[in-house]
Amino acid sequence: MPINIAVIGAGAWGIALSLQMARTGANVYLWSRKELPNPTTHTLSRLDCVSIPETITVSNQFPTKADIVFLAVPLQYMRSILPYMPPTAPLIACCKGVETTSLKFPLEILEEIYPKREHGALSGPNFAHEVAKSYPTASVIASKNPKLAQELANKLSTSTFRLYANTDPIGVEIGGAAKNVFAIAAGIAMGAGLGENARASIITRGIAELSRLSTGLGGDPMTLSGLAGVGDMILTCTGQGSRNYSLGFELGQGKKLKDILAQRTTVTEGVTTAPAILQRATQHHVITPIIEAVTHILNEEITIQTAQNILMSRPLGNE
Repeated sequence: MPINIAVIGAGAWGIALSLQMARTGANVYLWSRKELPNPTTHTLSRLDCVSIPETITVSNQFPTKADIVFLAVPLQYMRSILPYMPPTAPLIACCKGVETTSLKFPLEILEEIYPKREHGALSGPNFAHEVAKSYPTASVIASKNPKLAQELANKLSTSTFRLYANTDPIGVEIGGAAKNVFAIAAGIAMGAGLGENARASIITRGIAELSRLSTGLGGDPMTLSGLAGVGDMILTCTGQGSRNYSLGFELGQGKKLKDILAQRTTVTEGVTTAPAILQRATQHHVITPIIEAVTHILNEEITIQTAQNILMSRPLGNE
């Protein structure tokens, strides 16, 4: 019997997930904040390259039942929709970042609101438009419950979407959140004409910061050598489809943050994640110089040149 999957959020990632879950043979219910005039044939603007097939039910009413719920709304809005989730179903966070008010990662919010429910996180190097088009993709499904992680990986993997089970949700969520900050840094370097060497240095030293963060917050640093760390970092710091990289690139060209954001209709998570994850790192006495530099640039507290000088003049040490 097909399983019932609810995807909450009809942005690009929510649509892509719905299409992918439908390919498994599941019954898919996609919640959209706005009512759609003709959901079965309407081409949603977030991904104008694909249409929603009739096998996916689209509604602005929250689902009343589901076997699995995927939360694909922006993190800063996730808490507001949690009271309306169907009962008992495992909740899988598909958003990345740190809540600015609580400094919590998605699963920490789920554990706060639903301490007795099963939770998980889906993360990895996944551009929505490629998943929507069924390009070959690998990702990670993480949960403290190894049985749940493996069960979801087995049920939801297809010939073009391969899921790996993981039992370190802390490490997975750190990778998913912080890589957006490093993508901004990489974009700044390229936009400012600092060269490929600078970008490669940001990626590799960024992975070192990820590993320190994971250790400091109780995760496994080895997690960051996989899809949720290195994989996501490479894609986001080099892919032209990365919103965070493109924002950094424009900053590197000398544009103002407020002007860049004013022209965007989608959320660029790294902007809010940078100061929040810096606070979290500081609380746990974790040194994150690149994250700190990006935060100060976003706050217009230092220039790109000053940030470069600070990073390049730090005390030398062993790798």
